[in-house]
Amino acid sequence: MRKSRIVAGAAFAVTAALMLSACNSGTPGAAPSDDGGDAGEETTSEALWEVSTDVSLEGSPTYDAMVERDGVVVGVKNDQPGLGIEDATTGERSGFDVDIARWIAASLGFSEDQIEYVTIPSANREQAIVNGDIDYYVGTYSITDSRKEQIDFAGPYFETGQGLLVAADDDSINGPDDLEGKVVCSVTGSTPLQRIRDEYNPGETVEYETYSQCVEQLKNGQVDAITTDQAILAGYVAQEPDALKIVGEPFSEERYGVGLAKGDTALKDHINTLLTDGGDVWTALFEEHLAPAGIEATQPAVDE
Repeated sequence: MRKSRIVAGAAFAVTAALMLSACNSGTPGAAPSDDGGDAGEETTSEALWEVSTDVSLEGSPTYDAMVERDGVVVGVKNDQPGLGIEDATTGERSGFDVDIARWIAASLGFSEDQIEYVTIPSANREQAIVNGDIDYYVGTYSITDSRKEQIDFAGPYFETGQGLLVAADDDSINGPDDLEGKVVCSVTGSTPLQRIRDEYNPGETVEYETYSQCVEQLKNGQVDAITTDQAILAGYVAQEPDALKIVGEPFSEERYGVGLAKGDTALKDHINTLLTDGGDVWTALFEEHLAPAGIEATQPAVDE
């Protein structure tokens, strides 16, 4: 398992006015920074917060485990451009979800070199949390009633909807009702895969461990479409706009949450407060990672 630094690009310069630092008292949230740096200066996402000190989180066994370990173990994705991606050469991780995970860790008093990222496929997420293999999971993790039978969620921190990705020159698919006789790809254990099987009529569905495998199958002509959340699909289109396109309108509502051990209310409340009070941080991360792919969104309110 690799410890990785995440360096944000120069696009953060446009959000210089939003540079914030977390309260050093350990209370989650963010306060405007007094940084008077040049607006054109290249910055990193670390400028948006400071690592909190004197953190107290009574009643959280997950936090107690972090303190005893002197570090945080976070479950993430590694193949979703704009959300969670791992550079194959350097091992560096970046994306909206990854930075949300880093922001949470900082609010709990842990610096970047105390974070360990673990790539966990969709089908294995609940079990990793139940087993205590990770402290929390941030990786396009839709909040569902069935998952809440095993784990808890903080958030939501993002909302999107299920969509379809096809080859740029394919005009035969314009929405889920056009999937009859088509081969549709998604990942094992995902809600989009189950929905497309239950509610629509694809000719065939195939599943892989990662969406990047589906993308390769689509480009090779082995499948006709990929289905998952449009926020994920937009990242692939941004990478290869001449080869891929999104068709139709979203046909579901997906609410991304932070996966936590069931019953850890103290940690859940801490993260919900951080998200609620940190709207400027959320906006800066969204503008950096997702807005360039053409995604439009506003920060959702957390569940009570």
